[in-house]
Amino acid sequence: MLWPVWLADDPASHAVIDHSLWDAFLRQYVRIEPDGINRVAYGQVPRAALAALQADVTRLEAVRIDAYARPEQRAYWMDLYNEETVVLVLNHYPVASIRDIDGGLFRLGPWNEQVLTVEGRALSLNDIEDRILRPIWRDPLTHYGLNCASLGCPNLWPAAFTGANVATALASNARDYVNNPAHVSVSGGALEVSTIYIWYQTDFGGDDAGVIAHLMIYAKPGLRAALAGVKGISGHQYDWRLNDAG
Repeated sequence: MLWPVWLADDPASHAVIDHSLWDAFLRQYVRIEPDGINRVAYGQVPRAALAALQADVTRLEAVRIDAYARPEQRAYWMDLYNEETVVLVLNHYPVASIRDIDGGLFRLGPWNEQVLTVEGRALSLNDIEDRILRPIWRDPLTHYGLNCASLGCPNLWPAAFTGANVATALASNARDYVNNPAHVSVSGGALEVSTIYIWYQTDFGGDDAGVIAHLMIYAKPGLRAALAGVKGISGHQYDWRLNDAG
């Protein structure tokens, strides 16, 4: 459900938000693996680097986000989400899955905890995803920008999002995700997809046909040909193991 206060923006603004520390972290610790799934070298991150990330998140929390144009806002929310997720993992590392980070009674994972404060308002990671990014932008590509520190998730983009690159980066991440058989595969005419397309089916067209039409946009020729003969989704799966480079 939309949180209306975050609708404010300044379309005339050309100001940019500094994501350089997060960008440097990603370039140093994200590993682009042969299986197409980016992993993070959590075990190699020194305490000083974690402290720097935490300080950077605090700096971002102090940003007056309504003073920026929409593309800059979109990059901000995605970077803040991903940076805080990495901070959470590092503060509990080693863990086998982000779901092992206890979010309280009967909860798996930290997504509903109010771990951030922006413009004086306490926010959870789910608030950023479900009350800001999804309802404001109404774009399925949003899902390819948020990384939940799991192998089943769209890749952690190996550089910071910016207002200038966010649209191109999201489309690139979508192509990588859709064309990875770990997330989308057709065998014997049966389509198996990441559970992301089930959880958020309303964002991907609302039904199986809508999901397939979305996949066709980003599929390479071989996969596109296979999808052309598919009428529905036969199964889905999601790998919650930590995206750890070891």
